[in-house]
Amino acid sequence: MLAGRTEADGGDRFLTPGKRVVFVAQEPAISGETLLDFATAGGAATHEAEAALQDFGLEPGRSTQGLSGGEGRRAALARAFAEKPDVLLLDEPTNHLDIFAIETLEAELRASRAAALIVSHDRAFLERTTNRCFWLEDRRIFRLDKGFAHFEPWADKIAADQAETLRRLSKAIERETYWFYRSITAQRTRNEGRARELAAMRRQKAEMIRDISRPLSLTAESGAASGQRVIEAKGISKAFGERVILKTFSTRVQRGDRVAIVGPNGAGKTTLVKLLLGELAPDEGTVKLGTNLQVAYVDQARAQLNPAETLWEALTPSGGDQVLVRGQPRHVAAYARDFLFQDSQLRQPVASLSGGERNRLLLARALAQTANLLVLDEPTNDLDMDTLDLLEDLLADYDGTLILVSHDRDFIDRLATSTIALDGRGAIVETPGGWKDFVSQNPHFFDQARGSPGAVVRKPVAPKAAPEPAAKKAVKLSFKDQHRLETLDALMPKLAGEIAALEKRLEDPGLYARDPAAFDRIMKSLDTARATLAGSEDEWLALEEKREALGAA
Repeated sequence: MLAGRTEADGGDRFLTPGKRVVFVAQEPAISGETLLDFATAGGAATHEAEAALQDFGLEPGRSTQGLSGGEGRRAALARAFAEKPDVLLLDEPTNHLDIFAIETLEAELRASRAAALIVSHDRAFLERTTNRCFWLEDRRIFRLDKGFAHFEPWADKIAADQAETLRRLSKAIERETYWFYRSITAQRTRNEGRARELAAMRRQKAEMIRDISRPLSLTAESGAASGQRVIEAKGISKAFGERVILKTFSTRVQRGDRVAIVGPNGAGKTTLVKLLLGELAPDEGTVKLGTNLQVAYVDQARAQLNPAETLWEALTPSGGDQVLVRGQPRHVAAYARDFLFQDSQLRQPVASLSGGERNRLLLARALAQTANLLVLDEPTNDLDMDTLDLLEDLLADYDGTLILVSHDRDFIDRLATSTIALDGRGAIVETPGGWKDFVSQNPHFFDQARGSPGAVVRKPVAPKAAPEPAAKKAVKLSFKDQHRLETLDALMPKLAGEIAALEKRLEDPGLYARDPAAFDRIMKSLDTARATLAGSEDEWLALEEKREALGAA
């Protein structure tokens, strides 16, 4: 409705004349012959579109055909920023993005002058980018004039206040009902005012109860215990032609471990999972699987779902109306309701489901299995925060073994007992703990990966200088431009020194354990300094080219 694509039943939408609103949909459609064609289709200048595409690690001349989900998302974001909007509407912008593309998006939002309204479940992203929250809950909108870092205690207080209001209302109805039907005074007088008040209270309670969200029911059964050693990999390596996925790597996954796998898009995370599960043979080394393994796998591409099947058929692949849930039969409609599906959806094709609904369907199928090894590839895509919280609780209580491929930094930090990182160039490292633990122990691991395909690339692209009028042909930079050039000459080395100093502080392996807040402040300062340096380099290059062009003239 805010984007002007859906008409409201009531109320008004007013847009200040001349203001530009750009909307990036949850599942953007990429069209045109090349990415540059797509990025300029909304009116962006060619040089702005080229720069934005390169900022997000994409070649402007690349075809729009055959893009991955992450590449399509980056193309849509690049187009949005290139159009220089006044208001930017982003629906689940971090879905399918790797951590580095998310960091670039954070930097672009900080540098942009646009107001941004963001729908997202990525807590770490929201904490870094927001200064206000709107909470849509039970058909109402609550507003918090602070960033997402303050959201959870505030939301908990609202929920507690509502529960107390409902409790008091129920008590009041109980008292009035007793008075109205059992009191001798009431039987004599039958006060119509109190009767209307009682009816109003009952309507209010019915409204409040109707608006209380039905909770999602998530449970996972680990089944029979696996052996203590789940997976043991020794000296494994893998390459496809000249492209090296991983060099020599060894690891041991024990029963009950929660192993996170991280890295840029295209780095080989899914390949590593297939190697560890024995679905793909390594070029060198060995992989041994433990005894009594029962594996449930939720894939990132949702390829396990047939779009032509109905939801009913997807849940009952063997036919009938029963789902075998961890060995016990349940009616398909009742099981579907546990995952918030309506009975009317059971006969709808999978293709008609939203991204979040398809993800819930995959979880429903996976969690019905009795498995002691659960493999989740990007499970957080399209899930709302309440479902994410339940999924986190379920996985924390799950007594089997978990392998998790994710770019959700907060999700990893809450669950992982160890993190395996691939840089896309063959390097691979495993450290105990989650994402923050990994970064604190390996602050420079991804430095080269940031320039690889699929990772963030920043290439300064200067805007084309407008030709000077012939009557006022300039022969040197204006005083303002010359002063700015000198300022940038002094500023850039200073920023580089600041970045080096911040990176040096992050090399302290005990910093996060001693002071998590200081670690987070340093990370935010580092992001800001890097974004400022990149912008300064772009501006310096444009002024230098302008100076050289004037000198040549």
